Amino acid sequence: MMAGRLRRLMREGCAAMPGAFNAGTGRLIERAGFEGVYVSGAGLSNATAGVPDIGLLSRVEVTALAGYVAAAVGIPALVDADTGWGDCGETVERFVSAGIAGMQIEDQVEAKRCGHLGGKKLVSAGVMVGRIRSAAAARGKGNFVIVGRTDARSVEGFDKAVERAEKYLEAGADVIFPEALETEEEFAEFARQIRGPLLANMTEFGKSPLVDVKKLARMGYRLAIFPQTAFRVAMKAEETALRELKKLGTQKSLVKKMQTRGELYELLGYNPADGKWKGKSV
Repeated sequence: MMAGRLRRLMREGCAAMPGAFNAGTGRLIERAGFEGVYVSGAGLSNATAGVPDIGLLSRVEVTALAGYVAAAVGIPALVDADTGWGDCGETVERFVSAGIAGMQIEDQVEAKRCGHLGGKKLVSAGVMVGRIRSAAAARGKGNFVIVGRTDARSVEGFDKAVERAEKYLEAGADVIFPEALETEEEFAEFARQIRGPLLANMTEFGKSPLVDVKKLARMGYRLAIFPQTAFRVAMKAEETALRELKKLGTQKSLVKKMQTRGELYELLGYNPADGKWKGKSV
């Protein structure tokens, strides 16, 4: 059901999908009116495990953590599956069982790096085509969305990224994710050359400019992810609050900046008066 909704969103325009690094943030994203949520590998690695985004979390861990997000919201969840953990077909099967609407797989080697860092290494286009075909075969006739990401722009150049994208679409990818494009003109040119749905990564402090969703839609992009926006804002706010708590020895000055207990319970669908919870177990 959610996979079908994600496909409808792509047909209707460019869907903005902020990143959720946990299920509570997923609920806030839905409450804010967004129609989809992105579960970033960087977000899960940084926030949950406290490790860098270099492929350290296992398929079991990511499925469980992303499954919490998918279960907490009533909007489609697209999940970062890094390089697919070897058997991309099994990854699709596990994600579908967890209620996830789609996944992103990339063409880096297993020891992947953040897409906006240097030193990335790619597998051959043929290996990536195999990953996509395995995922598509496991999906079968279902609506589960497969996003093929190419990191070739930073490694082999723009033209090679376009070549790879065409091969990934032919192999069964539903959407192409050109990582680390460096100018608005490159985003527009990629859309002119690739006649298929595209995803734009609007991450901060990286190689790409921050382009607004309306402009991306006019270019032809169908998904725009904001993988670490909420996480970075939250981490900065937490750091500031903790320094103040350490300095003053009390949180009194911080209370006005907090989500209240009542607001949290409302977000979670919990009524403390009768102990009833409007939710489903995970």
